[in-house]
Amino acid sequence: MKVFKMQVFEKDGHIIYNGDALEILSNQIDDNSIDLIFVDPPYNIGKDFNGRKDKWDTDKKYLDWSYYWIDLLIKKLKLTGSLYIMTSTQFMPYYDIYLQDKINILSRIVWYYDSSGVQAKNYYGSMYEPILFCVKDKNNYTFNSGDILVDAKTGSKRKLIDYRKNPPQPYNTEKVPGNVWDFPRVRYRMPEYEKHPTQKPIALLERIIKASTNEGDIVLDPFSGTFTTSYVAKTLQRKSIGIEIDEDYTKIGLRRLSITEKYNGEKLEKEIRTFETKKILEQQTLTLFEPNGTQLYKTNKTNIKK
Repeated sequence: MKVFKMQVFEKDGHIIYNGDALEILSNQIDDNSIDLIFVDPPYNIGKDFNGRKDKWDTDKKYLDWSYYWIDLLIKKLKLTGSLYIMTSTQFMPYYDIYLQDKINILSRIVWYYDSSGVQAKNYYGSMYEPILFCVKDKNNYTFNSGDILVDAKTGSKRKLIDYRKNPPQPYNTEKVPGNVWDFPRVRYRMPEYEKHPTQKPIALLERIIKASTNEGDIVLDPFSGTFTTSYVAKTLQRKSIGIEIDEDYTKIGLRRLSITEKYNGEKLEKEIRTFETKKILEQQTLTLFEPNGTQLYKTNKTNIKK
């Protein structure tokens, strides 16, 4: 397993740290300085992150590690700040109980997604991931409800009238989302896909960042992965801090945020997927036919003299 000395990259209000999250949180991030923290840590379920196994020797060691960075993150959050925190379904109850004495939990969110394959045969497969929405001060925090409205089917689709009101009025066509969120997982053929086993969708982060920050606010993601949090923050005119221990994933962040075009002399480009390679080859191949349909000539277009 490779170990890298901490590196820092910064451009236009966006900072990327390549190094250990606990060390960077302890020594590089000021207390009471962050408006929004989104945390998608390793889940302790055995995923392989470029050779780093997402599995602790015991559940207790995983939880002790988690509690340590949870305490650090709460210190970094502004008094008006918000924290969204994820983990696996089996460990979220422990997070929930631990956080109850340290911060205000306003919502327990279910991110639901469908699956194209069989999840399980002998029990009910997992089709969701839990998210806690927390704030330091429940009387003073950012929540831009008007920026995240969704269709209210009673009003927008069914066109029903609320006769309890005087005079009767149509139901609202929009509403603030409830705590069950239906966003598809990032799949291999999706344009936003990056080479990472647990990439979170842009739409999920857009809802969180729009709701809980304003333009110019600082968003922190201590386990950045593909840096979707920082990417969305940039598109929404927020500032960002992303931390990632893996060098290859850090390069994804450098490219997605346009912080640098090269890393150690290597040009940073998105990896071409297998179906894209086939399409490129097809586009480069020219086939000529006789009038009767007989194939006459087939060649790579780049070989044709103009």
